[in-house]
Amino acid sequence: QLIAQAVSRGTLPPSLGFVGPDGVGKQLAAIALAQVQNCLSLVETRPFAVDACGECDSCNKIVRGSFSDLLLVETIENKPITIDQIRQVVHQVAYRPFEGRRRVVVINDADRMNVEAQSALLKTLEEPPDSSQFVLVTSRPDLLLLTVRSRIQQLNFVHLSVDEVFQVVRGLGVETADAQLLAAAGGSAGRAVALASGELVVARDAAVRLMEQVAIARDGRARLEAAQEFVGAKKKGQDLRQELIQRLRAMPSLLRDVALLCTGSEPQALVNVDLVDSLAPLSDVYGGSRGVKAFDSVGRALDALERHVNPKVVADWLACRL
Repeated sequence: QLIAQAVSRGTLPPSLGFVGPDGVGKQLAAIALAQVQNCLSLVETRPFAVDACGECDSCNKIVRGSFSDLLLVETIENKPITIDQIRQVVHQVAYRPFEGRRRVVVINDADRMNVEAQSALLKTLEEPPDSSQFVLVTSRPDLLLLTVRSRIQQLNFVHLSVDEVFQVVRGLGVETADAQLLAAAGGSAGRAVALASGELVVARDAAVRLMEQVAIARDGRARLEAAQEFVGAKKKGQDLRQELIQRLRAMPSLLRDVALLCTGSEPQALVNVDLVDSLAPLSDVYGGSRGVKAFDSVGRALDALERHVNPKVVADWLACRL
């Protein structure tokens, strides 16, 4: 509603940051913004607010990703966004839009820009061309340079309600009972969709298994054996790295739930409510300072993988730290 009103009044800041948890619609909102700024048949939704029709040629092209004035900047093979990608965007926005009213630049996972890329974007964010709109989408704004954050107007996205997540999952054709279970996925429609596809289920199961094995390990050898199973050794190269990253990203929510169980919280408060029987026994092990150390270790392991440290070395290190 804020964006629709600002677009209608012509007061929308040219450099925006869409900030909030993963899977709550930040990128979808950015695409919708590109539509409303280039729609050929705007619809008035309320006084001083407009929306895109969703049916005209421009709206359809934007959704398909074939609109020449929508520039999407994303990570390639999970590598950081580079200065060359940003320089290309800066060069393009120097010219007037080709077929739309405004050229919209959406930088997904903006926190994945390396320092050089962020620095190359500073001047353009501060004085963007009149016909350009920048949207930086991120769930980790603290990883952006302070100089970048000072040049964008931040809009905060929050977790979705259980009913909102349920409607998204139900729309995928998931049976009602299963959709209700998935809707408890911590207010993230993206997470619920991943669970529905089975993608996140495999990652969570592997993460829980690692935590269980480390909890009962009597020596370093047992920990290293647990790490070998966790790393998914059947895959190689980039596939191995990606699988390990996915499994590591599943761990913080599991550790959060374990910490809640340790404090006596009700199971309904958990993100992974369907795993309560597996997580409850771990609350005695990973409560308190050990859980805090585990959170830190998972974050450092992910950072190491993004710096292309050997996945097997990372898994071994993590198993010894948990």
